[in-house]
Formats: sequence, structure tokens, C-alpha cells
Amino acid sequence: MDEKKETGKLLTRAVEKKIIKIIKENYMQPGDKLKNEYELAELLNVSRGTIREAIKSLISRNILEVRQGAGTFVSNKNGVPEDPLGLTFISDIKEDKKVALDLLDIRLMLEPEIAALAAVKGTPKQIKTMLEQCKIVEELIEKGEDYREADILFHKRIAQCSGNRVIENLIPIINSSVSLTINLTEDVFRQNTYKEHRAVAEAIASGDSLGAKCAMIVHLNTNRRGIEKNFSKK
Repeated sequence: MDEKKETGKLLTRAVEKKIIKIIKENYMQPGDKLKNEYELAELLNVSRGTIREAIKSLISRNILEVRQGAGTFVSNKNGVPEDPLGLTFISDIKEDKKVALDLLDIRLMLEPEIAALAAVKGTPKQIKTMLEQCKIVEELIEKGEDYREADILFHKRIAQCSGNRVIENLIPIINSSVSLTINLTEDVFRQNTYKEHRAVAEAIASGDSLGAKCAMIVHLNTNRRGIEKNFSKK
């Protein structure tokens, strides 16, 4: 029985690899529809049950997604887990501060260079989208509304301007840090965010690589000071 299970697992893994190969060889993009279960079973010469298990596994790995009544599609999550850093179960406030500062250290290593690259590599369409997202953040700040998700998307747009696919997959690190920073600073720096985002965005749009890098360093250091200042009061 155990041998059968192990053989089944090995077969499922082999089928997963073959499905990934199909996606790659056909240059399938996020949102593209995969062949149905029956067609894949025929193509790969395995049972539909094996195909079902392989697809279930690829969904759990954020490589595929199922849309009810429509079929199975390539996921736009690019195989990146939702919480790659395991931050979900951190609940202690002191630990939150340590993690937030650690994340900022990582971001300081990465994001200024990402912004510099974005100024050089960004296409007109990517730059336009990034500027539009900057404006959305500004409007939410002006209205006094929650801008966390819009802020995260702004940083994602900058990463997309870099033209580097690996950088895009580092976005969960940035996402985790943005939300945590806003929480820990009690959002007292929203006006700084307004000005600093605009400085980064305009430098990228004008092709000023050094300016974009410096503006991002300023922005991240403001976040760091905010966290340290807020915790020194407690």
C-alpha cells in the first residue's frame, strides 16, 4: 500500500513537471487557459485522476488557478507563495518591530537599485501605469482613506518598470514591509509618503537613475525613523 502511494506521488510530481514544461514551451502567460483535464490526460498518457492531483498541487504552489465554470489558468502569482517569509504568525509587537526593521534593511539593499533600474529600463507604458498608481495613492492620502493596498501596488509598478522578472518575484517582501510599516508608525508619515512617492516616480519618469535611487533611500529611511521613533515612546 505504501509503495503504491509512493509510486502515485512520484507519478504526480512527474506530471506536474510536464505541465510546467507545457506552459514554458508554449510561452503561456498569466491568465492563459490550460488544456482541460481530458486533453491533458490524453496528451500525457496518464489517468484523469493523476492530472487532477497534479493540477491541485500546482494550484497550491500558485502556478495555476481555477476559475469556477471557466477552467484552469496560469496564475498571475508566478509560483510565489502568499507569505514566503512566514510573517503570518508573528503576533508579538516587539517582534513586529524587529521584523519591520529587518525587512527595511532588505528593502534598502534592493529597492534603491530597483528604482535606478526602473528609470533606465521602464517602457513608456510601464512608466505611465506607475505614475497613475502614484496619483491613486496621493488621492487616497488626501481623502484620509486607507492606502495600504495602493501603496503596495505602487512599489510593485516600480519593480515592473525594472524589466527584471526575478525582481518582480521579490514583491512579497516589499508587500509585507509596506503594510507592517504603516501599522507600526501608526500612519503618522502619510504626508511624507505623498511627497516621497512623487519624488521617486518623477525621477523614474524622467530617466534620472541616480535621482530615483536617492529618492527611494530617503523614503525608506523615513520609514525606519518612524518605526524607531514610535517605539522609543513606548
